[in-house]
Amino acid sequence: MSRSPDTGKSGPQEDTSGAPLAAAFASVAGWSFDLFDLFLLLYVAGPVGKQIFPTHSTTLSLAAVFASFAVSIVMRPAGAAFFGELADRKGRRAIMVTVLAGVGLATAAMGLVPTYAAIGVASPVIFLVLRVVEGLFIGGVTATTHTLGTESVAPRWRGLMSGLIGGGGAGLGGGLASVAFIVVNHFFPGPAFDDNGWRVMFFTGLLSTVLSLFVLIKVKESPLWEEQQEAAKQNPEAVDPKRVRFSDLMAGRYRKILLINIAVAAGAGAQYYLTSGFLPTLLGSVIKMPAGSRGEVLLIASAVVVISATAAGELSERIGRRKTMILIGGANLVLLPVFTWILGKTNPSDTGTILLYSCLLVFFANAAYAPVMIFLNERYPTVLRSRGTAVSWNTGFMLGGLLPTFVNLFSPTLADVPGRLVLFIIGSVIVFLIAVGVSPETRGHIDRKPLVSHLAATGADTSRLPLIREDGPAAAIASTEQQDQR
Repeated sequence: MSRSPDTGKSGPQEDTSGAPLAAAFASVAGWSFDLFDLFLLLYVAGPVGKQIFPTHSTTLSLAAVFASFAVSIVMRPAGAAFFGELADRKGRRAIMVTVLAGVGLATAAMGLVPTYAAIGVASPVIFLVLRVVEGLFIGGVTATTHTLGTESVAPRWRGLMSGLIGGGGAGLGGGLASVAFIVVNHFFPGPAFDDNGWRVMFFTGLLSTVLSLFVLIKVKESPLWEEQQEAAKQNPEAVDPKRVRFSDLMAGRYRKILLINIAVAAGAGAQYYLTSGFLPTLLGSVIKMPAGSRGEVLLIASAVVVISATAAGELSERIGRRKTMILIGGANLVLLPVFTWILGKTNPSDTGTILLYSCLLVFFANAAYAPVMIFLNERYPTVLRSRGTAVSWNTGFMLGGLLPTFVNLFSPTLADVPGRLVLFIIGSVIVFLIAVGVSPETRGHIDRKPLVSHLAATGADTSRLPLIREDGPAAAIASTEQQDQR
Protein backbone atom coordinates (compact mmCIF):
# COMPACT_ATOMS: atom_id res chain seq x y z
CA MET A 1 0.00 0.00 0.00
CA SER A 2 1.24 3.51 -0.78
CA ARG A 3 1.11 6.44 1.58
CA SER A 4 -1.19 9.34 0.82
CA PRO A 5 0.77 12.60 1.07
CA ASP A 6 -2.37 14.48 2.03
CA THR A 7 -3.63 12.50 4.96
CA GLY A 8 -0.70 10.39 6.03
CA LYS A 9 -2.96 7.34 5.89
CA SER A 10 -2.70 4.29 3.75
CA GLY A 11 -4.17 4.89 0.33
CA PRO A 12 -4.90 2.76 -2.69
CA GLN A 13 -1.88 1.43 -4.48
CA GLU A 14 -0.84 3.65 -7.38
CA ASP A 15 -1.82 2.23 -10.73
CA THR A 16 0.99 2.30 -13.29
CA SER A 17 -0.91 0.41 -15.97
CA GLY A 18 -2.26 3.53 -17.67
CA ALA A 19 -5.74 3.24 -16.14
CA PRO A 20 -5.56 6.69 -14.46
CA LEU A 21 -4.47 8.23 -17.77
CA ALA A 22 -7.40 6.64 -19.59
CA ALA A 23 -9.79 7.87 -16.91
CA ALA A 24 -8.31 11.37 -17.12
CA PHE A 25 -8.64 11.46 -20.91
CA ALA A 26 -12.22 10.17 -20.80
CA SER A 27 -13.15 12.73 -18.14
CA VAL A 28 -11.74 15.68 -20.09
CA ALA A 29 -13.31 14.47 -23.35
CA GLY A 30 -16.65 13.71 -21.67
CA TRP A 31 -16.77 17.14 -20.01
CA SER A 32 -16.18 18.76 -23.41
CA PHE A 33 -19.69 17.87 -24.59
CA ASP A 34 -21.11 20.58 -22.30
CA LEU A 35 -19.45 23.30 -24.44
CA PHE A 36 -19.80 21.22 -27.62
CA ASP A 37 -23.57 21.38 -27.13
CA LEU A 38 -23.47 25.17 -26.74
CA PHE A 39 -21.30 25.86 -29.79
CA LEU A 40 -23.18 23.34 -31.92
CA LEU A 41 -26.44 25.18 -31.32
CA LEU A 42 -24.76 28.53 -32.04
CA TYR A 43 -23.63 27.26 -35.44
CA VAL A 44 -27.01 25.85 -36.47
CA ALA A 45 -29.28 28.43 -34.80
CA GLY A 46 -30.16 30.10 -38.11
CA PRO A 47 -31.30 27.05 -40.09
CA VAL A 48 -32.93 25.42 -37.05
CA GLY A 49 -34.92 28.61 -36.49
CA LYS A 50 -36.14 28.54 -40.09
CA GLN A 51 -36.88 24.81 -40.26
CA ILE A 52 -38.13 23.98 -36.74
CA PHE A 53 -39.27 27.31 -35.23
CA PRO A 54 -40.46 29.40 -38.19
CA THR A 55 -42.21 32.68 -37.36
CA HIS A 56 -42.89 35.95 -39.14
CA SER A 57 -39.81 37.35 -37.35
CA THR A 58 -36.26 36.02 -37.73
CA THR A 59 -35.34 37.28 -34.27
CA LEU A 60 -38.28 35.42 -32.72
CA SER A 61 -37.17 32.22 -34.44
CA LEU A 62 -33.66 32.63 -33.03
CA ALA A 63 -35.10 33.41 -29.60
CA ALA A 64 -37.04 30.13 -29.73
CA VAL A 65 -33.86 28.23 -30.63
CA PHE A 66 -31.97 29.73 -27.69
CA ALA A 67 -34.94 29.06 -25.43
CA SER A 68 -34.42 25.40 -26.30
CA PHE A 69 -30.85 25.76 -25.05
CA ALA A 70 -32.13 27.32 -21.83
CA VAL A 71 -34.45 24.34 -21.37
CA SER A 72 -31.44 22.04 -21.60
CA ILE A 73 -29.53 24.10 -19.01
CA VAL A 74 -32.46 24.05 -16.57
CA MET A 75 -32.71 20.25 -16.80
CA ARG A 76 -29.07 19.62 -15.95
CA PRO A 77 -29.42 19.79 -12.15
CA ALA A 78 -32.17 17.14 -12.37
CA GLY A 79 -29.91 14.94 -14.49
CA ALA A 80 -27.09 15.50 -12.03
CA ALA A 81 -29.30 14.39 -9.14
CA PHE A 82 -30.66 11.30 -10.91
CA PHE A 83 -27.47 10.01 -12.53
CA GLY A 84 -25.31 11.19 -9.63
CA GLU A 85 -27.22 8.93 -7.26
CA LEU A 86 -26.84 6.03 -9.68
CA ALA A 87 -23.09 6.72 -9.97
CA ASP A 88 -22.75 6.62 -6.18
CA ARG A 89 -24.66 3.34 -6.01
CA LYS A 90 -23.70 1.51 -9.22
CA GLY A 91 -20.28 2.97 -10.01
CA ARG A 92 -18.86 5.96 -11.87
CA ARG A 93 -17.74 4.03 -14.96
CA ALA A 94 -21.01 2.22 -15.71
CA ILE A 95 -23.11 5.40 -15.46
CA MET A 96 -20.54 7.36 -17.46
CA VAL A 97 -20.95 4.89 -20.33
CA THR A 98 -24.74 5.33 -20.13
CA VAL A 99 -24.82 9.13 -20.05
CA LEU A 100 -22.22 9.60 -22.80
CA ALA A 101 -24.15 7.24 -25.07
CA GLY A 102 -27.37 9.07 -24.14
CA VAL A 103 -25.92 12.49 -24.99
CA GLY A 104 -24.71 11.22 -28.38
CA LEU A 105 -27.98 9.58 -29.33
CA ALA A 106 -30.15 12.50 -28.15
CA THR A 107 -28.01 15.01 -30.05
CA ALA A 108 -28.00 12.93 -33.24
CA ALA A 109 -31.78 12.49 -32.98
CA MET A 110 -32.22 16.26 -33.28
CA GLY A 111 -30.87 15.96 -36.79
CA LEU A 112 -33.76 13.63 -37.63
CA VAL A 113 -36.58 15.90 -36.48
CA PRO A 114 -38.99 16.62 -39.37
CA THR A 115 -39.44 20.27 -40.29
CA TYR A 116 -42.34 22.45 -39.22
CA ALA A 117 -43.50 22.46 -42.85
CA ALA A 118 -43.74 18.66 -42.76
CA ILE A 119 -45.47 17.94 -39.43
CA GLY A 120 -46.47 21.34 -38.04
CA VAL A 121 -46.30 22.13 -34.33
CA ALA A 122 -45.14 18.59 -33.54
CA SER A 123 -41.74 19.56 -34.97
CA PRO A 124 -40.72 22.11 -32.27
CA VAL A 125 -42.33 19.93 -29.58
CA ILE A 126 -40.19 16.93 -30.54
CA PHE A 127 -37.10 19.13 -30.72
CA LEU A 128 -37.75 20.55 -27.24
CA VAL A 129 -38.32 17.08 -25.79
CA LEU A 130 -34.96 15.98 -27.19
CA ARG A 131 -33.33 19.07 -25.68
CA VAL A 132 -34.81 18.11 -22.30
CA VAL A 133 -33.48 14.56 -22.63
CA GLU A 134 -30.06 15.81 -23.69
CA GLY A 135 -29.97 18.21 -20.73
CA LEU A 136 -30.67 15.35 -18.34
CA PHE A 137 -27.86 13.26 -19.81
CA ILE A 138 -25.38 16.18 -19.78
CA GLY A 139 -26.18 16.65 -16.09
CA GLY A 140 -25.21 13.00 -15.71
CA VAL A 141 -21.96 13.61 -17.59
CA THR A 142 -21.06 16.22 -14.97
CA ALA A 143 -21.88 13.74 -12.21
CA THR A 144 -19.49 11.08 -13.54
CA THR A 145 -16.60 12.62 -15.49
CA HIS A 146 -14.98 14.81 -12.87
CA THR A 147 -15.58 12.38 -10.04
CA LEU A 148 -14.07 9.46 -11.96
CA GLY A 149 -11.11 11.57 -13.09
CA THR A 150 -10.16 13.00 -9.71
CA GLU A 151 -10.76 9.73 -7.84
CA SER A 152 -8.59 7.79 -10.32
CA VAL A 153 -5.46 9.93 -10.42
CA ALA A 154 -2.87 10.10 -7.64
CA PRO A 155 -3.60 12.71 -4.92
CA ARG A 156 -0.73 14.89 -6.18
CA TRP A 157 -2.51 15.52 -9.48
CA ARG A 158 -6.08 16.12 -8.33
CA GLY A 159 -5.90 19.91 -8.42
CA LEU A 160 -4.42 19.93 -11.90
CA MET A 161 -7.05 17.40 -12.98
CA SER A 162 -9.79 19.73 -11.71
CA GLY A 163 -8.55 22.60 -13.86
CA LEU A 164 -7.77 20.41 -16.84
CA ILE A 165 -11.27 18.92 -16.97
CA GLY A 166 -12.99 22.29 -16.59
CA GLY A 167 -10.72 24.39 -18.83
CA GLY A 168 -9.37 21.68 -21.13
CA GLY A 169 -12.80 20.15 -21.57
CA ALA A 170 -14.31 23.53 -22.41
CA GLY A 171 -11.57 24.27 -24.93
CA LEU A 172 -11.87 20.83 -26.49
CA GLY A 173 -15.65 21.11 -26.77
CA GLY A 174 -15.55 24.48 -28.50
CA GLY A 175 -12.75 23.29 -30.78
CA LEU A 176 -14.58 20.10 -31.79
CA ALA A 177 -17.72 22.07 -32.65
CA SER A 178 -15.69 24.55 -34.71
CA VAL A 179 -13.94 21.76 -36.63
CA ALA A 180 -17.27 20.04 -37.25
CA PHE A 181 -18.71 23.30 -38.59
CA ILE A 182 -15.76 23.83 -40.95
CA VAL A 183 -15.89 20.29 -42.30
CA VAL A 184 -19.67 20.18 -42.72
CA ASN A 185 -19.65 23.59 -44.40
CA HIS A 186 -17.10 22.29 -46.88
CA PHE A 187 -19.44 19.49 -47.97
CA PHE A 188 -22.68 21.47 -47.55
CA PRO A 189 -21.85 25.04 -48.62
CA GLY A 190 -24.30 27.93 -48.68
CA PRO A 191 -27.98 26.94 -49.07
CA ALA A 192 -27.07 23.25 -48.72
CA PHE A 193 -26.13 23.88 -45.09
CA ASP A 194 -29.55 25.41 -44.40
CA ASP A 195 -31.24 22.44 -46.09
CA ASN A 196 -29.35 19.45 -44.70
CA GLY A 197 -25.96 20.54 -43.35
CA TRP A 198 -27.42 21.50 -39.98
CA ARG A 199 -28.69 17.93 -39.61
CA VAL A 200 -25.20 16.56 -40.19
CA MET A 201 -23.92 18.93 -37.48
CA PHE A 202 -26.24 17.25 -34.99
CA PHE A 203 -25.06 13.83 -36.19
CA THR A 204 -21.52 14.74 -35.04
CA GLY A 205 -22.91 14.38 -31.51
CA LEU A 206 -22.39 10.65 -32.03
CA LEU A 207 -18.76 11.34 -31.07
CA SER A 208 -20.06 11.15 -27.50
CA THR A 209 -21.35 7.65 -28.14
CA VAL A 210 -17.95 6.65 -29.55
CA LEU A 211 -16.35 8.00 -26.37
CA SER A 212 -18.74 5.85 -24.31
CA LEU A 213 -17.33 2.78 -26.08
CA PHE A 214 -13.80 3.90 -25.18
CA VAL A 215 -14.85 4.20 -21.53
CA LEU A 216 -16.45 0.75 -21.68
CA ILE A 217 -13.30 -0.86 -23.09
CA LYS A 218 -10.39 1.12 -21.64
CA VAL A 219 -11.46 2.88 -18.44
CA LYS A 220 -11.45 1.19 -15.04
CA GLU A 221 -13.75 1.93 -12.14
CA SER A 222 -12.75 4.54 -9.57
CA PRO A 223 -10.44 2.94 -6.98
CA LEU A 224 -12.03 4.96 -4.18
CA TRP A 225 -15.51 3.77 -5.15
CA GLU A 226 -14.25 0.17 -5.26
CA GLU A 227 -12.74 0.61 -1.80
CA GLN A 228 -16.13 1.78 -0.57
CA GLN A 229 -17.79 -1.33 -2.03
CA GLU A 230 -15.18 -3.60 -0.46
CA ALA A 231 -15.69 -1.91 2.90
CA ALA A 232 -19.44 -2.45 2.52
CA LYS A 233 -18.90 -6.19 2.08
CA GLN A 234 -16.78 -6.37 5.22
CA ASN A 235 -19.03 -4.19 7.38
CA PRO A 236 -22.36 -3.59 5.59
CA GLU A 237 -24.15 -1.90 8.47
CA ALA A 238 -21.50 0.80 8.86
CA VAL A 239 -20.61 1.59 5.26
CA ASP A 240 -23.29 0.20 2.94
CA PRO A 241 -23.85 2.84 0.19
CA LYS A 242 -27.43 1.63 -0.26
CA ARG A 243 -28.31 3.30 3.03
CA VAL A 244 -27.46 6.72 1.60
CA ARG A 245 -30.42 8.57 0.10
CA PHE A 246 -30.52 11.64 -2.12
CA SER A 247 -32.44 13.46 0.62
CA ASP A 248 -29.33 13.17 2.79
CA LEU A 249 -27.86 16.02 0.74
CA MET A 250 -30.37 18.29 2.48
CA ALA A 251 -30.15 16.75 5.95
CA GLY A 252 -28.06 17.71 8.97
CA ARG A 253 -24.81 19.52 8.24
CA TYR A 254 -25.01 18.60 4.53
CA ARG A 255 -27.87 21.07 4.09
CA LYS A 256 -25.56 23.95 4.97
CA ILE A 257 -22.73 22.45 2.92
CA LEU A 258 -24.98 22.15 -0.15
CA LEU A 259 -26.16 25.76 0.08
CA ILE A 260 -22.61 27.06 0.49
CA ASN A 261 -21.36 24.87 -2.35
CA ILE A 262 -24.09 26.17 -4.68
CA ALA A 263 -23.08 29.73 -3.77
CA VAL A 264 -19.42 28.96 -4.55
CA ALA A 265 -20.37 27.43 -7.90
CA ALA A 266 -22.78 30.27 -8.72
CA GLY A 267 -20.13 32.90 -7.98
CA ALA A 268 -17.56 31.07 -10.08
CA GLY A 269 -20.05 30.39 -12.87
CA ALA A 270 -21.16 34.01 -12.98
CA GLN A 271 -17.54 35.13 -13.38
CA TYR A 272 -17.29 32.83 -16.40
CA TYR A 273 -20.60 33.75 -18.04
CA LEU A 274 -20.15 37.51 -17.51
CA THR A 275 -16.68 37.45 -19.08
CA SER A 276 -15.79 34.55 -21.38
CA GLY A 277 -19.43 33.75 -22.05
CA PHE A 278 -20.32 37.37 -22.78
CA LEU A 279 -17.11 38.20 -24.66
CA PRO A 280 -18.43 37.41 -28.19
CA THR A 281 -21.38 39.76 -27.57
CA LEU A 282 -19.20 42.45 -26.01
CA LEU A 283 -16.74 42.42 -28.93
CA GLY A 284 -19.41 42.08 -31.61
CA SER A 285 -22.50 44.03 -30.57
CA VAL A 286 -21.02 46.55 -28.11
CA ILE A 287 -17.52 47.31 -29.42
CA LYS A 288 -18.50 46.41 -33.01
CA MET A 289 -15.18 44.78 -33.78
CA PRO A 290 -14.82 43.44 -37.37
CA ALA A 291 -15.77 39.77 -37.68
CA GLY A 292 -12.38 38.54 -38.91
CA SER A 293 -10.37 40.16 -36.13
CA ARG A 294 -13.02 39.19 -33.58
CA GLY A 295 -12.72 35.52 -34.53
CA GLU A 296 -8.93 35.60 -34.12
CA VAL A 297 -9.22 37.21 -30.68
CA LEU A 298 -11.79 34.66 -29.49
CA LEU A 299 -9.67 31.76 -30.78
CA ILE A 300 -6.58 32.96 -28.91
CA ALA A 301 -8.67 33.64 -25.80
CA SER A 302 -9.95 30.03 -25.92
CA ALA A 303 -6.37 28.77 -25.70
CA VAL A 304 -5.75 31.06 -22.73
CA VAL A 305 -8.72 29.43 -20.93
CA VAL A 306 -7.00 26.04 -20.96
CA ILE A 307 -3.73 27.48 -19.63
CA SER A 308 -5.47 29.52 -16.95
CA ALA A 309 -7.71 26.77 -15.58
CA THR A 310 -4.96 24.16 -15.53
CA ALA A 311 -2.50 26.50 -13.79
CA ALA A 312 -5.06 27.53 -11.15
CA GLY A 313 -5.97 23.90 -10.50
CA GLU A 314 -2.30 23.04 -9.98
CA LEU A 315 -1.85 26.06 -7.69
CA SER A 316 -4.68 24.75 -5.51
CA GLU A 317 -2.73 21.53 -5.03
CA ARG A 318 0.29 23.46 -3.83
CA ILE A 319 -1.23 26.10 -1.54
CA GLY A 320 -4.75 24.73 -0.91
CA ARG A 321 -8.19 25.10 -2.53
CA ARG A 322 -9.53 27.76 -0.20
CA LYS A 323 -6.45 29.97 -0.33
CA THR A 324 -6.30 29.71 -4.13
CA MET A 325 -9.95 30.68 -4.59
CA ILE A 326 -9.68 33.58 -2.13
CA LEU A 327 -6.49 34.79 -3.82
CA ILE A 328 -8.04 34.67 -7.30
CA GLY A 329 -11.37 36.08 -6.10
CA GLY A 330 -9.63 39.00 -4.40
CA ALA A 331 -7.73 39.79 -7.59
CA ASN A 332 -10.88 39.43 -9.70
CA LEU A 333 -12.80 41.87 -7.53
CA VAL A 334 -10.54 44.57 -8.96
CA LEU A 335 -9.17 43.20 -12.23
CA LEU A 336 -12.31 41.85 -13.93
CA PRO A 337 -14.26 45.14 -13.65
CA VAL A 338 -11.22 47.11 -14.84
CA PHE A 339 -10.57 44.85 -17.85
CA THR A 340 -14.26 44.84 -18.77
CA TRP A 341 -14.54 48.61 -18.57
CA ILE A 342 -11.41 49.16 -20.68
CA LEU A 343 -12.64 46.69 -23.31
CA GLY A 344 -16.02 48.39 -23.49
CA LYS A 345 -14.37 51.73 -24.26
CA THR A 346 -11.69 50.51 -26.72
CA ASN A 347 -11.71 51.52 -30.37
CA PRO A 348 -12.86 48.52 -32.47
CA SER A 349 -9.87 48.91 -34.80
CA ASP A 350 -7.36 48.65 -31.92
CA THR A 351 -6.95 44.88 -32.24
CA GLY A 352 -3.82 44.71 -30.08
CA THR A 353 -5.43 46.35 -27.07
CA ILE A 354 -8.60 44.28 -27.42
CA LEU A 355 -6.56 41.07 -27.67
CA LEU A 356 -4.50 41.94 -24.58
CA TYR A 357 -7.42 42.76 -22.32
CA SER A 358 -9.57 39.93 -23.66
CA CYS A 359 -6.84 37.43 -22.78
CA LEU A 360 -6.33 38.97 -19.34
CA LEU A 361 -10.08 38.93 -18.74
CA VAL A 362 -10.54 35.25 -19.59
CA PHE A 363 -7.33 34.25 -17.80
CA PHE A 364 -8.45 35.51 -14.40
CA ALA A 365 -12.15 34.71 -14.82
CA ASN A 366 -11.54 31.07 -15.75
CA ALA A 367 -8.97 30.65 -12.99
CA ALA A 368 -11.78 31.22 -10.48
CA TYR A 369 -13.70 28.02 -11.27
CA ALA A 370 -10.69 25.74 -11.82
CA PRO A 371 -10.40 24.50 -8.19
CA VAL A 372 -14.17 24.44 -7.62
CA MET A 373 -14.83 20.92 -8.89
CA ILE A 374 -12.13 19.26 -6.77
CA PHE A 375 -13.25 21.44 -3.84
CA LEU A 376 -16.80 20.08 -4.26
CA ASN A 377 -15.49 16.51 -4.60
CA GLU A 378 -13.63 16.89 -1.32
CA ARG A 379 -16.66 18.24 0.52
CA TYR A 380 -18.54 14.93 0.17
CA PRO A 381 -17.83 11.33 1.16
CA THR A 382 -17.45 8.71 -1.56
CA VAL A 383 -21.01 7.44 -1.06
CA LEU A 384 -22.43 10.91 -1.77
CA ARG A 385 -19.74 12.51 -3.94
CA SER A 386 -21.17 12.19 -7.46
CA ARG A 387 -24.61 13.57 -6.67
CA GLY A 388 -23.35 16.20 -4.20
CA THR A 389 -20.73 17.56 -6.59
CA ALA A 390 -22.93 17.47 -9.68
CA VAL A 391 -26.01 19.04 -8.06
CA SER A 392 -23.91 21.82 -6.51
CA TRP A 393 -22.06 22.54 -9.77
CA ASN A 394 -25.02 22.39 -12.15
CA THR A 395 -27.34 24.41 -9.91
CA GLY A 396 -24.68 27.04 -9.26
CA PHE A 397 -23.69 27.39 -12.90
CA MET A 398 -27.33 27.50 -13.94
CA LEU A 399 -27.85 30.47 -11.61
CA GLY A 400 -24.66 32.14 -12.78
CA GLY A 401 -25.65 31.58 -16.39
CA LEU A 402 -28.82 33.64 -15.93
CA LEU A 403 -26.93 36.86 -15.16
CA PRO A 404 -26.00 37.88 -18.74
CA THR A 405 -29.73 37.99 -19.48
CA PHE A 406 -30.24 40.47 -16.64
CA VAL A 407 -27.28 42.53 -17.86
CA ASN A 408 -29.10 42.98 -21.15
CA LEU A 409 -32.44 43.67 -19.46
CA PHE A 410 -30.95 46.39 -17.25
CA SER A 411 -29.04 48.06 -20.11
CA PRO A 412 -31.24 50.69 -21.82
CA THR A 413 -28.69 50.99 -24.66
CA LEU A 414 -25.64 49.07 -25.86
CA ALA A 415 -23.45 51.81 -24.45
CA ASP A 416 -24.75 50.93 -20.96
CA VAL A 417 -23.70 47.28 -21.19
CA PRO A 418 -20.07 47.63 -19.96
CA GLY A 419 -21.21 49.54 -16.85
CA ARG A 420 -23.88 46.98 -16.02
CA LEU A 421 -21.39 44.16 -16.59
CA VAL A 422 -19.01 45.75 -14.10
CA LEU A 423 -21.72 45.93 -11.41
CA PHE A 424 -22.83 42.33 -11.92
CA ILE A 425 -19.22 41.09 -11.93
CA ILE A 426 -18.47 42.86 -8.64
CA GLY A 427 -21.59 41.37 -7.03
CA SER A 428 -20.74 37.88 -8.29
CA VAL A 429 -17.17 38.00 -7.01
CA ILE A 430 -18.37 39.18 -3.59
CA VAL A 431 -20.78 36.20 -3.38
CA PHE A 432 -17.92 33.90 -4.40
CA LEU A 433 -15.54 35.31 -1.76
CA ILE A 434 -18.11 35.11 1.04
CA ALA A 435 -19.04 31.50 0.19
CA VAL A 436 -15.40 30.43 -0.02
CA GLY A 437 -14.58 32.39 3.13
CA VAL A 438 -17.05 30.41 5.26
CA SER A 439 -15.86 27.08 3.81
CA PRO A 440 -13.04 24.95 5.25
CA GLU A 441 -9.86 23.95 3.47
CA THR A 442 -10.54 20.62 1.74
CA ARG A 443 -7.25 19.54 0.16
CA GLY A 444 -6.56 15.93 1.09
CA HIS A 445 -10.08 15.15 2.35
CA ILE A 446 -11.29 13.17 -0.64
CA ASP A 447 -10.07 9.79 0.59
CA ARG A 448 -12.10 7.28 2.53
CA LYS A 449 -15.15 8.91 4.06
CA PRO A 450 -17.30 6.04 5.39
CA LEU A 451 -21.03 5.97 5.98
CA VAL A 452 -20.70 6.17 9.76
CA SER A 453 -19.32 9.71 9.41
CA HIS A 454 -21.85 10.50 6.71
CA LEU A 455 -24.66 9.53 9.07
CA ALA A 456 -23.18 11.68 11.81
CA ALA A 457 -23.14 14.62 9.37
CA THR A 458 -26.85 14.17 8.67
CA GLY A 459 -27.67 14.13 12.37
CA ALA A 460 -28.63 10.45 12.44
CA ASP A 461 -28.10 8.25 15.51
CA THR A 462 -24.85 6.30 15.04
CA SER A 463 -24.59 4.94 18.58
CA ARG A 464 -25.73 1.46 17.54
CA LEU A 465 -23.44 1.14 14.54
CA PRO A 466 -20.41 -1.16 14.82
CA LEU A 467 -17.23 0.58 15.90
CA ILE A 468 -14.58 1.25 13.26
CA ARG A 469 -10.89 0.94 14.08
CA GLU A 470 -9.18 4.25 14.85
CA ASP A 471 -6.67 3.63 12.05
CA GLY A 472 -9.45 2.72 9.60
CA PRO A 473 -11.41 4.85 7.14
CA ALA A 474 -13.11 6.97 9.79
CA ALA A 475 -9.81 8.37 10.98
CA ALA A 476 -9.07 9.87 7.58
CA ILE A 477 -11.93 12.36 7.84
CA ALA A 478 -11.59 13.53 11.41
CA SER A 479 -9.90 16.75 10.40
CA THR A 480 -12.65 17.50 7.86
CA GLU A 481 -15.40 17.10 10.45
CA GLN A 482 -13.51 19.26 12.97
CA GLN A 483 -13.10 22.01 10.38
CA ASP A 484 -16.77 21.83 9.36
CA GLN A 485 -17.80 22.28 13.00
CA ARG A 486 -15.77 25.48 13.39
